[in-house]
Amino acid sequence: MTATSRSTHAAVLTALTVAATGHVTPAASAPRHSPTQATAAAQDFKPQVAALLKAIETGEGGPVAVINPSKYIQHNLAVADGLAGFGAVLQALPKGSARANTVRVFQDGNFVFAHTEYNFFGPKIGFDIFRFEDGKIVEHWDNLQVTPTSANPSGHTMTDGSTQVQNLNQTSQNKALVGAFVDDILVNGRMDKLSRYIDGENYRQHNPQIADGLSGLGAALQAMAKAGVTMKYSQVHKVLGEGNFVLTVSEGEFAGRHTAFYDLFRVEGGKLVEHWDTVETIPAKSEWKNANGKFGF
Repeated sequence: MTATSRSTHAAVLTALTVAATGHVTPAASAPRHSPTQATAAAQDFKPQVAALLKAIETGEGGPVAVINPSKYIQHNLAVADGLAGFGAVLQALPKGSARANTVRVFQDGNFVFAHTEYNFFGPKIGFDIFRFEDGKIVEHWDNLQVTPTSANPSGHTMTDGSTQVQNLNQTSQNKALVGAFVDDILVNGRMDKLSRYIDGENYRQHNPQIADGLSGLGAALQAMAKAGVTMKYSQVHKVLGEGNFVLTVSEGEFAGRHTAFYDLFRVEGGKLVEHWDTVETIPAKSEWKNANGKFGF
């Protein structure tokens, strides 16, 4: 690790330590909504989130100021609540190992959600969601999956593909479309309705195990069934969107394990045309480092 990287890493830890000296409001007593939430959409918080995530790699202290030092509710169950918990994780990282390349970042009202390539205790792909209140981050959710060593059967990675936000005036209808798809297909298994949502082979897939198109999805489901691997979505906790991109946060089971599913879809012409996801096992409650739960929207 160079002298520069040592000093920048120290800077972010110092910023966290100073900020965390205030009282951290317990999650149970923290107000869930701010009176200023309705005006949050008029402010662009995406650059601040991108800078904060990059600071994990660079150690720059300035971007940390976007986090409210007296109220930071953490839903990553491996991290303790508040800025102190965030700082402890950074301190535990092997020196010079962290990498953060944010590929996509979107905003829906007072929520900003990002899609990032990490090296964070090993290479991972992550979705992060931040909630803003009065211009500061007060809550964080994420879902992380180990980065595969090769592309999927169609040659796609977990992060490549379209990034350009379009059709901002269609955000609400796109969120409704994706929400209906997840409820119909993934939660309730109404496979006869699949063609309403996906345009045959014009569906680009970034899941590391699945090929493009309905044929790729069908082949993957068939292979899972043959192997005795079950996947069940039981509840959709949140639907966020900006223009043609929509993220859903769901809970269920995968291979018999309690699981969080984050699915990002791109919509075009009233159909789902591209999909990215991360799948993360939810640990037993005895292993949690905070009491906020994985969801809690």
